[in-house]
Amino acid sequence: MQNLYNLARREDDALVDLTAEQGIAYVPYFPLGGFSPLQSDALDTVAARLDVPRLTVALAWLLQRSPNILLIPGTSSVAHLRDNVAAAGFTLPADAVAELDAIGTGA
Repeated sequence: MQNLYNLARREDDALVDLTAEQGIAYVPYFPLGGFSPLQSDALDTVAARLDVPRLTVALAWLLQRSPNILLIPGTSSVAHLRDNVAAAGFTLPADAVAELDAIGTGA
């Protein structure tokens, strides 16, 4: 399953949960915002507090969101590739997850 999904675009929250329950992989389309990169003060604040690139935080959030999420973030630079790969080994603390969760809910 592949649909538009990221920190800010969360219309598929229920579908992510349903596909996880059924053992179906979910691939977020434009996980970093695509042609309109993610812009969020909360994302910037969390990234600064954790001293991690903002897009690494956004990808880490997706990976922690559900075990069935598979990421295919595109990049045109080696530096961004390193940030993308780093997201796989980065665990966000619970307070950061809660702060980031609020982005998609409009809270």
